[in-house]
Amino acid sequence: MFKLKKINKTIPLLIAILSTFSTNHALADERESLEQLRSTTKNLVNLLVQEGVLSKNKADALMAQAAKDAEAVKAKEAAQPKQENQDYAVDDAINQKMVRVQYVPEVVKQEMKEDIKKEVMESLNYKAGERLGMPEWIDRFVWEGDMRLRYEHQGFGSSNPDRLAFNFANNLTGSGFEVNNTTEDRNRTRLRARFGFQANINDWIKGGIRLTTGGLNDSLSGNQTLESATSKYTVGLDRAFIKADIKPWLAIKGGRFENPFMSTDLVWDADFPFDGAAATFNYKVNNRWSTFGTLGAFPLDEIQGSDVELAKSKWLVGGQAGIKWTSSDNSTVKLGLALYDFKNVEGRPNPANLTSYNSTVPVFRTKGNSYFDINELNNNGIQDSRYALASKFRELNLTGQIDIASFNPVHIILSGDYVRNIGFDKNEIARRTGLSGDFIPKKEVEGYQVRLTVGMPDVVNKKDWQAFVAYKYLEADAVLDSYTDSDFFQRGTNTKGWILGGSYGLDKNTWLTARWFSADEISPRNNLEPLSIDVVQLDLNTKF
Repeated sequence: MFKLKKINKTIPLLIAILSTFSTNHALADERESLEQLRSTTKNLVNLLVQEGVLSKNKADALMAQAAKDAEAVKAKEAAQPKQENQDYAVDDAINQKMVRVQYVPEVVKQEMKEDIKKEVMESLNYKAGERLGMPEWIDRFVWEGDMRLRYEHQGFGSSNPDRLAFNFANNLTGSGFEVNNTTEDRNRTRLRARFGFQANINDWIKGGIRLTTGGLNDSLSGNQTLESATSKYTVGLDRAFIKADIKPWLAIKGGRFENPFMSTDLVWDADFPFDGAAATFNYKVNNRWSTFGTLGAFPLDEIQGSDVELAKSKWLVGGQAGIKWTSSDNSTVKLGLALYDFKNVEGRPNPANLTSYNSTVPVFRTKGNSYFDINELNNNGIQDSRYALASKFRELNLTGQIDIASFNPVHIILSGDYVRNIGFDKNEIARRTGLSGDFIPKKEVEGYQVRLTVGMPDVVNKKDWQAFVAYKYLEADAVLDSYTDSDFFQRGTNTKGWILGGSYGLDKNTWLTARWFSADEISPRNNLEPLSIDVVQLDLNTKF
């Protein structure tokens, strides 16, 4: 049964507008505008038919009635004599439906069209359940997704050490995270697909869920290698959160969600998910100045302790404070200072013939950090080697960005990032691990990155473009190698080099990206030659 509750208010207005088309005393310079208004009104009626608000028969009847009313007005006005300095008399029935003016200003016509459009769209979007039988809760969901196809070439330096020597020198042998290749170039095609939604649960609480491809034991990458040997792709849940907007300037989020800190891939890989809870603050001081901040606690590895399991659960506790300045042309300057304090991530030696601290070994690692064998000192029959972090990690991170929008839509963006691990202490490492002399790792705890981007801040539309160049320097124990960028140096720390690339929009929400990474090892261990890796990536990206 078709209903026209909301549209009943619109129909008289449409009839009244159509009726005015035939008034023979309209000003000559208004005829073109009235013809445009006639066309707009007809299009609106057609839209109502297409969307199911009006049946075709009712729409035809509506247009016929409007034409009939217009003809009646013309006939009555033609039968009446002209009156000097007065308009012709208007039919009483028409007067009941509309207020007629001799000249309709442009702003009034625009308001009329916007009012009609708003009423129609409200009927289509927010009364869908009444019209189509669809439940109201569908309007509370915002769906999102993206896909990326990638070609990747990995090129290895001719003087690179072989993989066995490199793994042994970096305490990777027997860890389960050995580097499988250091000398043979590789070509591969990869895919990443993500799909999810955010739901407005009520006025102040939202929720979100997202699925992604990629290995279930890899927190850094959603890439799936294209090969027919894989019968099915692995899909996992990488976002599941609830967000509460407590105040306009305060929001709290819990679950698994995106990075809540202002940062770059110097410290955090772009795809790394944060588990835990975070509170974010954004306070606008005036039109030029605003402040922001984040506090959060994030479990990294939950460990069930006992009288034989002495390792403790691993946590990250982080905080950041920042300030932002905005100019009259929307150029911005942002600066943020963060402290990331990692709790209980460092290794501890096992007591004789016991495995009390086996859980201090990282669940996931890459390459670069300094490790030691927790079974080496008190082996006494325990033959397997287990490698854990030698240093504690307390990372002080300063991040800044200057976005020059004077040439909008082209922006010039300069960003910089500096990090230092203030938790590294050689004396503390010696006491805790039992290492001495040259076995204590060197103090290599600093990292920085500078990046220049020219073009559109985001490539969204056809012919949008962006070009960028960056230099990165990241010492061995500056950050945890488990969480930093997974593309540069093919993961890890103890590396330096250049990044060069660009993006170009093929059409709306579809763009190409090309990137070249050239990375070299900073301080090779065991007097090996530096590991050198060049990577070229060509991506076809879409989002919806």
